[in-house]
Amino acid sequence: MSGKNQYVVKNGDRWSVRGEGNERLTKSFDTQREAIGYGRDIARNQNAELRIQGENGQFREAWSYGNDPHPPKG
Repeated sequence: MSGKNQYVVKNGDRWSVRGEGNERLTKSFDTQREAIGYGRDIARNQNAELRIQGENGQFREAWSYGNDPHPPKG
């Protein structure tokens, strides 16, 4: 069973990590790079996905660390 997916989101002038379905932020950082590193560790430990929000508010990429139910063919 996999854990909660993690999201790196813009929070004012800072970057934060939030677990899927959580209203509260897990932790905030000065840089997106720091937030990605922290979120990646959580996603790896929980066999979950890490989704990263860009400056424009749109999610720009996702990394999966668990059992991918729809792996790419080939």
